[in-house]
Parts: sequence; structure tokens; C-alpha cells
Amino acid sequence: MVDAFASTSSTPISSSVNDTTVDDSEKDRTQQLRVGRLTKAHGLKGAIKLELFTDDPGRRFVPGAVFTLQVPTGSAWHGKTIELVELRWYNQHAVGFFKDVVDRSAAEALAKAILWIDADVAEQSDEEDAWYDHQLVGLAVMRDGVRIGTIGRLEHMPAQDLLIVKTPTGDVMIPFVKAIVPSVDVKNGLVTITPPPGLLEELPEDPAEAPETDADAASATDAAASALTAD
Repeated sequence: MVDAFASTSSTPISSSVNDTTVDDSEKDRTQQLRVGRLTKAHGLKGAIKLELFTDDPGRRFVPGAVFTLQVPTGSAWHGKTIELVELRWYNQHAVGFFKDVVDRSAAEALAKAILWIDADVAEQSDEEDAWYDHQLVGLAVMRDGVRIGTIGRLEHMPAQDLLIVKTPTGDVMIPFVKAIVPSVDVKNGLVTITPPPGLLEELPEDPAEAPETDADAASATDAAASALTAD
């Protein structure tokens, strides 16, 4: 599930070398909830700091909870799951202890991994502004009252989600944040975007820096000739 107006949430619905890119063989994410991200090792005994993408950690992060890992394909953890042993809080930061992660080295190997859980598609979320992927795919994307394309898919990245919008000129990535996607109307099949200049098209050139055209050159020549005649 994706939350448009925060980082991402565990409510219903993927840069750099450190991005957790996955291949097509991984499980279909449309039937899963993204509930957290492992950020970095904490201490020497395998604990890992967590960034939570859920408003209900008391329900999602309980001892015995099993998470599917989204990690780079070259990681030793690729295609595996991880089981939570305990969730603790240190200075208001969530820290997880996981089965078979027994030292700092093992914890560091999991840094930046995204945690997913299987979702019951019939589950009704009480979290605001959150949708399953399949609810968003196919919605019309509107800008200034004009339809510019449709949502083809979502990419779940560590920092934020991206809407991949299919337009007549190709796919465009739109950050799924409130400032750029102020309105999602699933019932009427519409998503409204207010992209900053340059996101959907190239910015116009500064007239002062625009290259001289043949017409401009001819005008300049005529003006210079007139000035010489007048002298």
C-alpha cells in the first residue's frame, strides 16, 4: 500500500547504487504493504534502526512477524524473509532485533532494506490518503484540467514513491508527494498533479541566451547597413 503524502505507509495498495532495486522475479508488490526500512546497525549485537512506514507499529511489528526483504539483487539477503524477535525504542527511534542477525556485520548487510508484509486485499485501512497500487494504476492524470496520461505503475523507492505516468511522449516519473500530487480521486478515476516547471517538459530557453537565428542575423545586417547610409 502506498501513502501519497508522507514517505510511504503500510496502508493498502520502486538513483543511486544504494537503492534497493529488485528484479521482475520478486513477488508482486501490489498484494503487499511496505511497512518499514532498515536504516543502519545499532550497537554490536545485530540490532538495526528502523524507519517505520506504518501508523500502527504495535500491530505490524510484533515478535514473530515475518517480512519480505526488498534488497539489491546482489545481496545475500535477496529473495529472503526476516523474522522480528523484538522491537525496542531508544530516544524515540525504533530499533529491531531479528532472527539470525546476531552481530553488527550482519546488521550492516541489511542497511537500506525495505520491509514488506503480505496484505489481505479485503482489509480496510483507517489510514488517511493511502491506497493499494492496483487502486492507482490506470487512473487518469490531470494537469490544469487537461488529461496528460494515465498511471502505468508505481515505483517504491527508499525515500519516496514515484508514479510512473504514461504520456503520448513516453513515461514520466512523478514524486508521489502532497506538493506535486494534491488530489487522488479513486472513485472518479482521477489524479491531479501540480508539477514544478521542468518536470514534464524542458524549460524554455532564456531569450537573452537563445542562439541567433538567420532572421535575426538578417535584421541585424539590415540595421547596420541603414546606419552606414544615414552617416
